Amino acid sequence: MKPLPRALALSVMIAGSWNAQAVDYRQVHRDQSAVTFTYQQMGVTMEGAFGEWAADLRFDPDQPTAAQVTVDVDLAGIDTGSAEGDAEVAGKVWLNTPAFPTGRFVAKSVKPLGDHRYEVTGALTIKGRTQDIVIPAIFTSQGAIGVLEGRFTLRRADFAIGEGPWAAFDVVANDIEIQFRITVLAGE
Repeated sequence: MKPLPRALALSVMIAGSWNAQAVDYRQVHRDQSAVTFTYQQMGVTMEGAFGEWAADLRFDPDQPTAAQVTVDVDLAGIDTGSAEGDAEVAGKVWLNTPAFPTGRFVAKSVKPLGDHRYEVTGALTIKGRTQDIVIPAIFTSQGAIGVLEGRFTLRRADFAIGEGPWAAFDVVANDIEIQFRITVLAGE
C-alpha cells in the first residue's frame, strides 16, 4: 500500500470510530429537571415554577446545529407559592389558561459558541402571541447523562401577560426571568 492510501484509510477508520462514539441525548429525565421563574412584585423578588411541562429534545454535542428542541408548558400548572396566586395568574387578565392552556418554545437553530455554550434561537408562543427569542444555554455531559441549562428574560407585555390595570409595571415588573435545567439521557 502506498503512503497516501494508507493515510486515507487511517483517517477513514479514525473518523468512523469518532462517529461511533457520538452520543445522541434524547430521553428527558423529568425528576431531575425543572422550569422555574423569578420576577419583581413591588420591588420584592418572587419565585415560582411550572410543574407540568414536556420537552422533546435531541442533541448530539458533535452535531449541535442538527439539534431539535420543543418545550410545551402547561400554564395552568403554574406554582407561584400560593393557591390564591396560582388561580389569579391562570385567570383571563394574566395567562388566560382556559383559552391558552399551553406555552411553547420551538428551537429554530442552535449555534455553538465554544466551551459547552450555545445560542438557541427559536419561537416562544404564549397567549397566542409568538416572539423570536435567543436563549444562551450550556450543555454538559458525563457519559450517558447530559444537562441543558439556561435562562432568558421574557417581557410580559410582549405576550399580554397582565392586561387592564395589570398592564402597568409599577406593581409587577415587565421582566420575568425563566430558568431551566433539563436532564437528558442518551437514546438509541
